Amino acid sequence: MADRTETEKRDLAKELAAAVRGEVSFAAADRALMTMDASNYRRVPRAVVAPRDAEDVAAALRVCREHGVPVVPRGGGTSIAGQATGVGVVLDFTRHMRRIVSLDPAARTAVVQPGVILDDLRAAAGAHGLTFGPDPSTHSRCTLGGMIGNNSCGSHSVAWGTTADSVRELELLTYGGERVRAGRGTDPTGAPTGLPPRLRDGVKALVDSELALLRTGYPDLPRRISGYALDALLPEKGTDLARALTGSEGTLGVLTEAAVRLVETPAARVLAVLAYPDESAAAEAAHTLLPHGPMTVEGMAADLVGDAAGLPKGGAWLFVEMGGASPGEAAARAQALCRAAAADGSTDHTVVTDPAGQRALWRIREDASGTATRLSDGSEAWPGWEDCAVPPAQLGPYLRDFRALLTQHGLRGTPYGHFGDGCIHIRIDFDLLTPPGIRRFRDFSYDLGELVVAHGGSLSGEHGDGQARAELLPKMYGPELVRVFEQFKSLWDPAAGLNPGMLVRPARLDENLRFEVLPSRPVPVEFGYPHDNGDFSAAVRRCVGVAKCRNTATGPGSTDVMCPSFRATGEEQHSTRGRARLLHEMLAGEVITDGWRSPEVHDALDLCLSCKGCRSDCPVGVDMATYKAEFLHHHYEGRVRPAAHYSMGRLPQWLHAAAPLAPALNVLARTPLAAVAKRLGGIAAERPIPALATETFTRWWWRRRRGTAGGAGGLSGGGTVTGTGELSGGRTTAGAGSPSDARTVILWPDTFTNHLSPEVGRAAVRVLEAAGLRPLLPPTAPLRQPGGALPQPVLPRLHRPPLCCGLTYVSTGQLDRARRVMRRTVEVLSPLLQDGHPLVVLEPSCAAALRTDLPELLSDDPRAARLASSVRTFAQALEELAPDWQPPRIDRPIAGQTHCHQHAVLGDAAERRLRERAGLTGSLTGGCCGLAGNFGFERGHYDVSVACAEDQLLPAVRESAPGTEILADGFSCRTQLDQLSDRPGRHLAEVLAEALGEGA
Repeated sequence: MADRTETEKRDLAKELAAAVRGEVSFAAADRALMTMDASNYRRVPRAVVAPRDAEDVAAALRVCREHGVPVVPRGGGTSIAGQATGVGVVLDFTRHMRRIVSLDPAARTAVVQPGVILDDLRAAAGAHGLTFGPDPSTHSRCTLGGMIGNNSCGSHSVAWGTTADSVRELELLTYGGERVRAGRGTDPTGAPTGLPPRLRDGVKALVDSELALLRTGYPDLPRRISGYALDALLPEKGTDLARALTGSEGTLGVLTEAAVRLVETPAARVLAVLAYPDESAAAEAAHTLLPHGPMTVEGMAADLVGDAAGLPKGGAWLFVEMGGASPGEAAARAQALCRAAAADGSTDHTVVTDPAGQRALWRIREDASGTATRLSDGSEAWPGWEDCAVPPAQLGPYLRDFRALLTQHGLRGTPYGHFGDGCIHIRIDFDLLTPPGIRRFRDFSYDLGELVVAHGGSLSGEHGDGQARAELLPKMYGPELVRVFEQFKSLWDPAAGLNPGMLVRPARLDENLRFEVLPSRPVPVEFGYPHDNGDFSAAVRRCVGVAKCRNTATGPGSTDVMCPSFRATGEEQHSTRGRARLLHEMLAGEVITDGWRSPEVHDALDLCLSCKGCRSDCPVGVDMATYKAEFLHHHYEGRVRPAAHYSMGRLPQWLHAAAPLAPALNVLARTPLAAVAKRLGGIAAERPIPALATETFTRWWWRRRRGTAGGAGGLSGGGTVTGTGELSGGRTTAGAGSPSDARTVILWPDTFTNHLSPEVGRAAVRVLEAAGLRPLLPPTAPLRQPGGALPQPVLPRLHRPPLCCGLTYVSTGQLDRARRVMRRTVEVLSPLLQDGHPLVVLEPSCAAALRTDLPELLSDDPRAARLASSVRTFAQALEELAPDWQPPRIDRPIAGQTHCHQHAVLGDAAERRLRERAGLTGSLTGGCCGLAGNFGFERGHYDVSVACAEDQLLPAVRESAPGTEILADGFSCRTQLDQLSDRPGRHLAEVLAEALGEGA
């Protein structure tokens, strides 16, 4: 039997490769990437095919039909009911079939291929003042084919309806190879137009025989998505076959092209945020706002948005967007709506006219599908009842009953969503890991299905039935209409080859759950994973598939970083989601079978820049940089590592050893010997070797201290440390007095500043002192005292290895070495920080390592957490300790990039405020510079590194006006600019020091 299976597999692979011009893959990695969508379900496909055009689709269907292999069409993979997963051949339309065939502004229509990203269509239409009405929160990565398959809606459906309202004509191929051009109207026989004879006769006969049932069997509500929309085939509804096929989830035909309607967008939009005492009050009020002609009526409560800024005081809110021909008209309409809402229960409101402020608030709503997967106490929550809908006027009573049912089953969740359409989204803390939890999931689903139907609602109000709800369709429609659904499916797909198990004759809703293949006990790991109770599997489970990491557009004011490697390659395996999927399958051991030694996972992680962008930009906080470090540690445990891990992963020790030889090494770096050294060190041939400082920052520090403190070389130029770690005595150039006062800061001499950019350290010292602060450098070993006496001033011992944050060891997965380095750092710094002195770190990547990697690797040492909490950036220290200091006015525009680690871990609010006070105007881009520490220097990464820089950083610098200050606080960012542009960047400290007349 095994031999026969292998033979069939080889035959299928051979025939598909011969018939299809696009990519055909049976590789474990490609199959693993397609096992899941954004639902609770997982199914392993046999192969993945990326067709180039409709003829490729036809060829793939023919081969699969001949082999009896099912086919699943797939777009962005953001479906929440499991309908984008399957056990046969997955047709991936995101690679090639993503063209906007035509766009007619006069007719307000567009013709698109199924893989077109919604935002790409909206951008093309926007040039003509038009848009595609439906806009789900995944608009930056979902495809038109997926939207048509699911009948997607979005927040503007109260104004522009569902996808079915926007579809004009569909071109499809059935599993049997028949071509269909579905539109609206009938042919001379009275059958729907565009059907081949077999389907024409069968569809007409079925509709004619079930007219009464089709007229009475469907509830009347705006978000009725469940089941097949066969009532669209009624004569009085225009016999709209395109509408009937929209929402069929790829079970009837494979979409190859679609003609869609576009709508005119208002010239101005204003967002009114209405506050209510609680969720029920907001739900009761939502439908009363519809007569005012809103574009959106979106609801959410405090348990979802937390302490988000910009919201009026309340317990729940409605986001109501109003449009107008001018900003004044839109604002006036919004104010009128707010007055009406106040008379009907709203307790407060705010009207947001600023586009940036509107985007910030909408981001809260759009990220909810991810943020709702973690409750306030960190518990996991899952889809399953993500989008049921009731008539809008019933939403208030329905939500109260819904909450009561959650309590009855001992479950929790956070409802939010399209209140104006009576549709809510919710993630519920189902236990999908144990048999009792799964039974509760099933029981609750049955009870909730009955509750939805009792309120006149639809099991699905946006995302389709898939496997999650199709089993319950008889509750909503009754067995007779479900029987008609089955007959309709059999007409179109008699071989049951298209997406079997979905919508009709479905699998049970508690089968194929994605978590049942994961280890039942935590696997041994190195990091503490504090947000996942130390469980690596739970950390990997964070990825729910909403795929924000697949966003390739950079809108106005965007500061997002995630995911630079996907933006460079467009490959799913190089997205955060793709890597999380491969780690999930590695833990499962079914498709990826080599565990930590997996080459598939290694290859996917190889292009991860460890930018940490996903840590902040992913709605559920997936931290791929940490997962990569964990994987590399286990992958190379007991094995020879790549040369770059020895050369750049251990950079701090090499730079320390090389410091006395810096002048000679700088000369050698400009000779042919450099090429040999780069080849031996695994360094990209295209990369020049950065020059070493001929005087390190710490040598400059001690030379300066000897000159200003009469030769004493203590901790602060004469200061001491008591046995309890209190800083006392001494004087600095900033003035005499106790260095234990509130103006003392410990300045961290990171490896990059010390050996490669000492001018940054010198500038920072001068600015900090100008602000009245007392910067001190830590010693290189713990200060000890004999017999309890105060220690004497300590001369630096420059032969000792310097302190280190461990960043380069972490990024290359050398976690044992990282832990040793970090423990020494904790030993030395802990006494110095006990009085609350901040640790000022100039290099953002080192600050991020001290803030996050150190406490998560040393989770057993409480001193590590205290050290992490003391970390401050240069601007944060100035803001906290010298709030009254006025920086010099520079009055120049800026360009450049916020360091990715700063964005992800530290935040840049203090930096923005400091720049504003100094008259540095403008903003920095998001994204990642692409060098990313060792990444851009490693052999094989150069092209991707440059592509990342070209995404945002280099264009922003090139487009900046002469005289613009180019800011780059990270050494990697400055190095990338030095090597790829003619506009060098500087640290903010350097710019301020120069303005003070104290430049390095």
